[in-house]
Amino acid sequence: MSIGVWQVVIILVIVLIIFGAGKLPQVMGDVAKGIKNFKSGMADDSAAAKNAVEGEVKPDSPAKDQSAAKAEAENKQG
Repeated sequence: MSIGVWQVVIILVIVLIIFGAGKLPQVMGDVAKGIKNFKSGMADDSAAAKNAVEGEVKPDSPAKDQSAAKAEAENKQG
């Protein structure tokens, strides 16, 4: 069961009736932004999962900052 040409045309006509021709570009722009944000979020999640599996600490994490501050304090004392 696949969507044919006539089904797509009917869906587009219904969308034009509901949103009107003036708002259609704005609606499509919002849909595109939503898809872009979704893809960005998925990429961030997969990168975080990869880092968690590899045991890496992100540079902006507090644990990294604390260890750097501790090492700097030891260098000043020694």
